[in-house]
Amino acid sequence: MGLNPSDRYLRFGYAASDEQVNKYVDGLDFERDELFGIYNRRLDLIAIAHLAFAPPHQHSDCAEFGVSVSASARGRGYGSRLFDRAVVVARNEGVGMMFIHALSENAAMLKIARKAGATVVRSGSESEAHLQLPSATFDSHLSEIALEHFAEVDFLLKTRAKQFWSFLAGLQEMRSGLRAARGKSSA
Repeated sequence: MGLNPSDRYLRFGYAASDEQVNKYVDGLDFERDELFGIYNRRLDLIAIAHLAFAPPHQHSDCAEFGVSVSASARGRGYGSRLFDRAVVVARNEGVGMMFIHALSENAAMLKIARKAGATVVRSGSESEAHLQLPSATFDSHLSEIALEHFAEVDFLLKTRAKQFWSFLAGLQEMRSGLRAARGKSSA
């Protein structure tokens, strides 16, 4: 919902309204698909990726990747990091081919795909990237476990830091209130 109309156009391929974005979110299959996010120190979600696995009765060895990064967090490689994470998970789930559907003008998304070695095919205003994934290995499974633990620790540390700074801010307020009260009583 934090994407402006231009960003929504690039993300969804059309100028998605709030209602259309909500419909997209309501249609996410949390049992089948994977979502990955990056939070800043204030615990604002600044980047999110969706790895959509094909339904079991259709091309079960394929998945599609989509990502959104808030305007204030772009240019820091968050989209690429989320893509790399999605590749590891997809490999370990037996996916042989990842797809990215994007508007041809979505240079950032197509750059992520090309950098990963994907074949990008342009068809007018739209482009499709295909990335052949190697089979899962012991190392890819360990990588997924490590990445999951790193993400959990990162979030936990950010949560604790936010709580600590809120606690300090509360102490500062009390201290200021006490000073003000002392100043009034001595006057």
